[in-house]
Amino acid sequence: MQILVLYYSRGGNTRKLAEEIVKGIDSKGIEAVLRSTKDITKDDFLNSAAVIAGSPVYFGVMAAELKKVFDDFVGLRKKMENKVGAAFTTGGHHTGGKETTIFSILQCMLIYGMIIVGDPMSASGHYGVASIGAPDITTSGDAFKLGERVADLCKRLDY
Repeated sequence: MQILVLYYSRGGNTRKLAEEIVKGIDSKGIEAVLRSTKDITKDDFLNSAAVIAGSPVYFGVMAAELKKVFDDFVGLRKKMENKVGAAFTTGGHHTGGKETTIFSILQCMLIYGMIIVGDPMSASGHYGVASIGAPDITTSGDAFKLGERVADLCKRLDY
């Protein structure tokens, strides 16, 4: 079983957050596949029990590079049904659109028929993990917990 952690990152902060999520997945003994939007393949999607996707905040929604992946892979929708989906984001300000960016990612996953999960109650218990700038110790811990939660759910669903 593998879990895909897909991200777009211009300045590196979103990639750093993705790497923390990977650590949480790895801690559960599941293979994490870390891919940027420029390196993603359809097989990465199809061979994964879950997709955890992340983007910086761009005008309150995901970056065009991540949206393009969902647009380009729309033919896989029926094959992605019932896989787990989760989201994360980074932004420059505490009121800068992080939740709406997460929603824009989750909307695509819902249209793909995925089972959506937010971060666990031991983190923020909300829509996903979000960081202001580079992840600090708290956000890194929350990202780790999101990776763990998605891995645990995939085990329960016996993918």
